[in-house]
Amino acid sequence: MFFSKFERKMAGRYLRARRREGFISVITGFAFTGIALGVATLIIVMSVMNGFRHELLGRILGINGHIGIMAPSGYPFNNYQRAVEDIEQIEHITLAVPMIENQLLVTAGKSAEGAMVRGISAEDMLRKPALAQAVEKVDMDYFADDKVIMGIRLAHKMGVVEGDKITLLSPNGKVTAFGTVPRMKSYQVIGFFDSGMYEYDANFIFMPLAAAQVYFGLPGAVTNIDVTIDDDKYLEPVREALERSLGGGAYIYDWKQSNAAFFNAIEVERNVMFIILTLIILVAAFNIITGLIMLVKDKGRDIAVLRTMGATKGMIMRIFFMDGAFIGVVGTALGLVLGLLFCENIEEIRQGLQTLLGRDLFSAEVYFLSKLPARVDMTEVLSVVGISLLLSFAATLYPSWRAARFDPVEALRYE
Repeated sequence: MFFSKFERKMAGRYLRARRREGFISVITGFAFTGIALGVATLIIVMSVMNGFRHELLGRILGINGHIGIMAPSGYPFNNYQRAVEDIEQIEHITLAVPMIENQLLVTAGKSAEGAMVRGISAEDMLRKPALAQAVEKVDMDYFADDKVIMGIRLAHKMGVVEGDKITLLSPNGKVTAFGTVPRMKSYQVIGFFDSGMYEYDANFIFMPLAAAQVYFGLPGAVTNIDVTIDDDKYLEPVREALERSLGGGAYIYDWKQSNAAFFNAIEVERNVMFIILTLIILVAAFNIITGLIMLVKDKGRDIAVLRTMGATKGMIMRIFFMDGAFIGVVGTALGLVLGLLFCENIEEIRQGLQTLLGRDLFSAEVYFLSKLPARVDMTEVLSVVGISLLLSFAATLYPSWRAARFDPVEALRYE
């Protein structure tokens, strides 16, 4: 075995400080606590960033799909049924949904809000899992004619309840001898959808595709085709296949283009947070160095006696290396457990803190999501553990080497 029984026993003895060595014990405790908190904080923050990105991406792709196909302005897709059938024949495409989409003004009573109105059939809504889950409380058998489904937060802002009527106004109305008359029509709200993403729940209204075709004056036509693929890694080849199939007759874009700035900002923030929080572990590692150096100075006479009794420099070095390594290993293990437990119960902890402090700690209006997500990536967790152990072990090398170089003659001379 690399460490002998004698070395392990002496290392354990030095970790248990006596009363006169209490200050050294305090420094060791700070180092231990610092490593545990650093590891736990790093795991929690990285998991929250991963969860935020995963949830946000899941909601975006659940509502919009991976690739969007938009008709040229003023030229809608007339033969869209055939186009949808051809698109769904392309490898890795699992779903193609025709729709009409436009920005309108919505009024209800004295309230008025801008909203994105999307015309889509009930069958296609239920074919998209995220949408089907968002409208699970709505009886989709009534989603026809002049009926609409509102985002839950948009309804709350406007004071709309189920069964109320809302009015949709479009500036692109009919041209008459007296000018352009805005298009206006009332619809009954049969229910609300709750996707869990504020951006959609506060801005979207779904209406039946047939009703949207009538309202926008697009009989038998759509303005968009939403494409979902089975795996995001096939995004580029599928997009290239669509471009070859459609030629220049449509504008094709993917979710990365639509949300590039947003997800790039998340990735940059994630990397910066990793670097900053790693410094916490580095500071704790310096505390290990400080504590071990002071321990070496305090144990100078003991080291001298051990050397005169036959202990080698290697044995002395291994004794103090084990002291520092023990702090690093146990601190890292405790931080790992704390971090994983916190991530497992993060939403409950948030709710408890909100109740205690009396304020919203995760505003949906700011962070887009209604719940605080955490997604543990074991590869990242292992990386954090590895970095912590590496820094801890590296921090023990200099004090251990210094202890091994202790001259027993000089130590005993001044005692």
